[in-house]
Amino acid sequence: ARLRVAAGAGGGGGRPRLPRGLGPGVLGGWPPLAGLHAYFVGTITGGLTTSSAFMVVQGTGAMAMVIADIPALHAAESTAGALSTLAILTGIVMLAAGLLKLGALLRFVSNAVMVGFLNAVGVNIMLGQLANLTGFAATGPNRVVRAVSTVLSPGQLHWQSIAIGLTTLLLILALERTRLRALGLVVAVVVTSGAVMLLGWDVASLNDLGITVSGLPTLTWPLLSQVPVLVVPALSLAFVGLVQGAGISATYGNPDGSYPDASRDFIGQGAASVASGFLRGIPVGGSLSASALNKAAGAKSRQATLIAGFVMAIAMVALGRPIGNVAMPALAGLLILVGFRTIKPADLSSVWHTGTVQKTVLVVTFVLTVLIPMQYAVLAGVGLSVIMHVIRQSNQVVIRRWVYDAGGSVTEVDPPTELPGSEVIVLQPYGSLFFASAPVFEAALPAVRVQSRRSVVILRLRGHTELGRTFMDVLRRYALALAAVGSKLVIVSAGAQIQEQLVLTGITKVIGPDNVYAGDERLGAAVRKAYDDAIAWTGNGSRDA
Repeated sequence: ARLRVAAGAGGGGGRPRLPRGLGPGVLGGWPPLAGLHAYFVGTITGGLTTSSAFMVVQGTGAMAMVIADIPALHAAESTAGALSTLAILTGIVMLAAGLLKLGALLRFVSNAVMVGFLNAVGVNIMLGQLANLTGFAATGPNRVVRAVSTVLSPGQLHWQSIAIGLTTLLLILALERTRLRALGLVVAVVVTSGAVMLLGWDVASLNDLGITVSGLPTLTWPLLSQVPVLVVPALSLAFVGLVQGAGISATYGNPDGSYPDASRDFIGQGAASVASGFLRGIPVGGSLSASALNKAAGAKSRQATLIAGFVMAIAMVALGRPIGNVAMPALAGLLILVGFRTIKPADLSSVWHTGTVQKTVLVVTFVLTVLIPMQYAVLAGVGLSVIMHVIRQSNQVVIRRWVYDAGGSVTEVDPPTELPGSEVIVLQPYGSLFFASAPVFEAALPAVRVQSRRSVVILRLRGHTELGRTFMDVLRRYALALAAVGSKLVIVSAGAQIQEQLVLTGITKVIGPDNVYAGDERLGAAVRKAYDDAIAWTGNGSRDA
């Protein structure tokens, strides 16, 4: 479902694949010409600006499906103008992400969310092409309802269209096993589209959509009136494109052996999308499948991507009239096959067996992507990823007790559930100590009872530079509970920022400034000093063993 040109070895040439080049426009429900423009502009601009030498920047199936679910484009007075505006806005978001070095933020998007989203995109691609395949445009709130309506309306289906679509699909599968291989999809679409003309069948073609490929795109300007309603879709599209692009950056190294910079790739994708918008194209981003095809075809440098774009430009000029005869059911058959291949059972199975949380996230993301407009499904997936990250981090807080032996060596053991009397307990927390983890941390502390008199709890905070107000409240409550039974809390390895927070929140006043020990470069020195002082305070000459 993408615009593709297979670059030759060493970047020396390419094979134009115009039927697939028309794909994103067809998937998005917009003039297929916009997909061709996006391929030509995006491939060349991306080839010049991305950090990745092998990234192919073009309209992708996932982005096209998001575009298809944007009501504002349907309602706009000028669909082409609104689409160009959307591409420019999407590019601006990508540029901002790159300039602000936000590439690292993508690590917060869980694998379960992306697997659910991308596999649901495959389902959406297949369901979205039923109208072109059957010649019957069903109505309904989403693709699932429309698909059911199509199945329940056999009398309204156009069987000649179905025959052409299925024949194209089967012919692609057969030709892929011959020496034609990937080029077989072009041959299949050409053969079945030619058959429609020879048989005189009444099957829709691009000419019926008023599509005329007469040359290279001309400059256009964004519709400023559409900007407010297209901001959220632009954010969703930018996210989809950048996630796919980040996958390419992490997968394909450059010819010099280095790996691309994700943030610079963001900038390249953003520049390509802005250029596509100004030249009447759809939003573009890094295409995983096209980049894989580029590398598999033998590309040795970024010249392969540039030549592919120029080959497409030549094809647009030289093959404009024949393109109009491409049968819509033939394109539908091709895209249904692509949608089916987008579904990855191995990835689904891998996430499914990871755990209950991952399984739930996978199902929720998949269902939302299929049932609601994809621009909102994408944002819901991002929100779900953030919530998952917070939950995971908050539940990974562990407290261990340090026990000194006679030789001064340290052993880590589980802390006691209740604080005994006249004893020194050294606690080392592991994990992220932020607001959501505070209840987990508090529950793991030894409980303070009446019998917990004359004891000292030493909390070692080495490695933590900042604690939130919620965590400080936990420390205050625990310090007061200890003080109520004649025991005390000692904080060790507190940096300057934590010391300031302890003062501002009043904890230093509760425990006393002498019970806050700053850390230094000697590992364990501060906690050992605090431990010796605590032994002296308790009057217990025996070591904690």
